[in-house]
Amino acid sequence: MTIFTPKTEDEIAEAVQWALSENAPVEVVGHGSKRNLGRPLQTEHTIALSEYSGVTLYEPDELVLSAKAGTSIVELETLLAENGQAFQFEPMDYGPLLGQAAGQGSLGGLLATNLCGPRRLKSGSARDHVLGVRVVSGRGELFKSGGRVVKNVTGYDLSKGMANSWGTLGIATEITFKVLPAPETETTLVVRGLADDEAARAMAIAMGSSGEVASAAHLPLNVSGRVIDGDLKGDASTLLRLEGFAPSVNDRAAMLKDLLASAGTIVEVAGDTSRKLWQEIRDVIPFADGTEHPVWRVSMVPMEAYKLVASLRMGAAVDTFYDWQGGLVWLRMEGEPEAEAVRALIKKYGGGHATLVRASTSLRAALPVFEPQPAPLAALSKRLKQQFDPSGILNPGRMVAGV
Repeated sequence: MTIFTPKTEDEIAEAVQWALSENAPVEVVGHGSKRNLGRPLQTEHTIALSEYSGVTLYEPDELVLSAKAGTSIVELETLLAENGQAFQFEPMDYGPLLGQAAGQGSLGGLLATNLCGPRRLKSGSARDHVLGVRVVSGRGELFKSGGRVVKNVTGYDLSKGMANSWGTLGIATEITFKVLPAPETETTLVVRGLADDEAARAMAIAMGSSGEVASAAHLPLNVSGRVIDGDLKGDASTLLRLEGFAPSVNDRAAMLKDLLASAGTIVEVAGDTSRKLWQEIRDVIPFADGTEHPVWRVSMVPMEAYKLVASLRMGAAVDTFYDWQGGLVWLRMEGEPEAEAVRALIKKYGGGHATLVRASTSLRAALPVFEPQPAPLAALSKRLKQQFDPSGILNPGRMVAGV
């Protein structure tokens, strides 16, 4: 077994070229925080970018940051916070959910898995903020896409194509992101005691109003006590996050309280406590229990999500909570998940897709972890893989068996 820890871009290319010459598939990792995501790999060799790190460009006035792929996300977020800025898509940290320490994620993994958080409805995901990349393909060749400026519309946007590729097309060596000012003030309105269907309607009303809600989530009764040290325990909690300048946040909070006055008791959670609350929702802390009980990540029509959960509970023990106004459903199951049953119900309730985020190695090898693609899209994915990694040496089978 060989573990390459390149320190330069040339050394990354040389490692890929060696793998090609030996016809030896390799696993590509940063610090390994997302190693247990996706299908398990059967590779003897690893290219680890943990020692290929550092900021290469940061111009706060231009809202641009570039860094090497192995750079810690925590390090970058600290740097941005010192300048009053942030990644507005607030990338989640999978570490705690997967039984690892928090704060181990790298910039390359952020792009490869297209991370985002509860602000997804307002700010998008990593792919919506990437400006440019430098990549070593599975051919051992270096290419670049995009640039280091916010306005760049020339040619194919391969930088966005690297998002959600899970290291199967190439190894990103340097990535440039657009950054934005961090919100000055944050407050969360907590509507207490709503059932799942009532919460779905309340969130829809809030998101459709002029309140400029940045995030909307619902924690059912058996989940609400698992965040911010149990401060929300005792009742279900429907959460509406407001951000911006203090006077505006206060005015919008007052308007939303009037709008939702008949929904139930409304309390406020402000400042650091609000930020901690949304960070724990982002990182799925309610289900970060140190077990391998299966956890699904389901994206679907917001107003249909509670129906999916109700149907699942007729035949299985399921814990759940809702983010993205109900469009993102986190499911924790006691028993082994029946992938076909889960996906059939999603199709029944408006369509969407499901990813098996956490499960044992054997289960991840046996089940389709990612949503199976329709035949035309699957064929396109294979052709794309053939173009970038014709020998299939980069993270083979990570997303789909045989690809």
